[in-house]
Amino acid sequence: MDDDDPSECDNSYYSDDTPVVTLSTGWYSGGSRCHNNTTISANGRSVVAMVVDECDSTEGCDADHDYQPPCANNIVNASKAVWKALGVSRDDWLGYYVVRCFIIC
Repeated sequence: MDDDDPSECDNSYYSDDTPVVTLSTGWYSGGSRCHNNTTISANGRSVVAMVVDECDSTEGCDADHDYQPPCANNIVNASKAVWKALGVSRDDWLGYYVVRCFIIC
């Protein structure tokens, strides 16, 4: 995903044209979900995306985390490719709730 930092899973950078997701700390499970595919569903559509990163739910508000607060415990942050495939309008990308998520749940 377009970000200044490489992914936690493999230290790679992913384009927003690639269907990838970032999971909150609990779902990320210490990296055990890295490179697993997950199906995200919303608006009557589904898309398969690969887990590539963690959104830290335990730490934040410091230089290492760009002074961002910790993520909530139920976050699935998706690349633009995922939102487009789901038909979610650009205005809703940041605040959209994923209707169904088949990670390992």
